[in-house]
This record gives sequence, structure tokens and C-alpha cells, in this order.
Amino acid sequence: MNRYQNYILQNTANSSGTITSFTRAKYPDIPFTENDIYVYTTIGDRLDNLSQQYYGSPEYYWIISTANPELGFDSLYLPEGEQIRIPGNLSNILLSFKNLNNQ
Repeated sequence: MNRYQNYILQNTANSSGTITSFTRAKYPDIPFTENDIYVYTTIGDRLDNLSQQYYGSPEYYWIISTANPELGFDSLYLPEGEQIRIPGNLSNILLSFKNLNNQ
């Protein structure tokens, strides 16, 4: 079981009101672009901190994780000295995420 289970809260309406449920998030493929940034990790680097630095919010850590599958999706901490890709097409990735998850 992964350390972080990524679920999406979904509200649906029926005749008796709104039903709240959680569904497993689906993540889009993240293509390489010329706007991608490549960095080497240092001691203490975390996906949420890199997300904050490059995207202005820690909640997009999953984009960096998905773009670097060799790191695994179940940890925020990164091994020192790894070159990782920071995708540069944030708005397209978020749109793909919303479309995959019917949001």
C-alpha cells in the first residue's frame, strides 16, 4: 500500500440531496516539453517543496512525481544527487488531470 493514497472528493446530486464520495485519482501522462526544467536534488529536497518553488503551491507535488516515475509515488523525500524533471506545462497538466477525473 502506498504511503499517500490520492483520492478525490466528488459530490453527486440525486433526488434526496448531495452524496459525497471519494474516488481514486487518475494521473495524466506528462509529455516532455522544451519548457521542462531539470534539477539535481540535494539533501533534504522534497517533492512538495520543489512544487512550491516552481509552481507556487505544494499541492502539485504529484506532477513532479508522475514526471519522474523512477522516484516512486509513495514518498515526498528525494534521494540526493538525482536529476529530476520539473514539467513546465502546468496549465495543460492540470487540465488533463481535471478531464481524467471529470472535474
